[in-house]
Amino acid sequence: MKIEDCFQLGYIMKPHGIHGALTVFIDSDNPEQYKNLESVYVDFQQKLVPFFIDSLVLSGNKATVRFQDLTGIDQVSRYKGCSLYLPLTQLPDLEADQFYYHEIIGYTVSDRKAGPIGRVKSVYEGYGNDLFAIEYKKKEILVPIKDELILNLDKEKRSIVLDLPEGLLEVYLNQ
Repeated sequence: MKIEDCFQLGYIMKPHGIHGALTVFIDSDNPEQYKNLESVYVDFQQKLVPFFIDSLVLSGNKATVRFQDLTGIDQVSRYKGCSLYLPLTQLPDLEADQFYYHEIIGYTVSDRKAGPIGRVKSVYEGYGNDLFAIEYKKKEILVPIKDELILNLDKEKRSIVLDLPEGLLEVYLNQ
C-alpha cells in the first residue's frame, strides 16, 4: 500500500498501560464510524505497516487500541507518534456539496467578481481556519475554507467558485 492511496486517520499518542494497548487520536468529525475497524496501516520508519486490531474502545476522538501480536509496553512504545492510515476506499461518502481536502488539489478556482484565479495547490489545516493555498499570478494566496465563501463546488468540472473578501487579492499582489 502506498501512502498516496491512503488518508491519515489519526496518530498514536502513547502506550496505554503496560500490556500492549495504545491511546490513539482519531482525526474525524465522526469517530464512531471507525469503531469496527479490523486493521490500519501504521507509518513506521516511512513505511506503511499493516496492523490487525484485537480491540478498539472509543472515547470521543480518542481510542484505546490493542493490535494483534503486540503484548507489552516495550513492543508498543516505539510506535508513539506514528500516524495511522486507511485506504482512500474506506473514506465515508459525502453529500454533493461536501469534499475531502485531498480531492480538491488541482481544482480551478474563480472569484465571482475577479474571475479565474488559479488552482488549489494545497490545503493548510490549522487551529483558526483551514486554508486553500491557491497559485495566483505566481504567488500563493491563502483563502479561509468557509461555507459562506464557497459559492459553488463542481466535482465533475473540478472547479470552485468563491466570493472572496474585498481586497484579499490586492493584499497578496501589493506585498
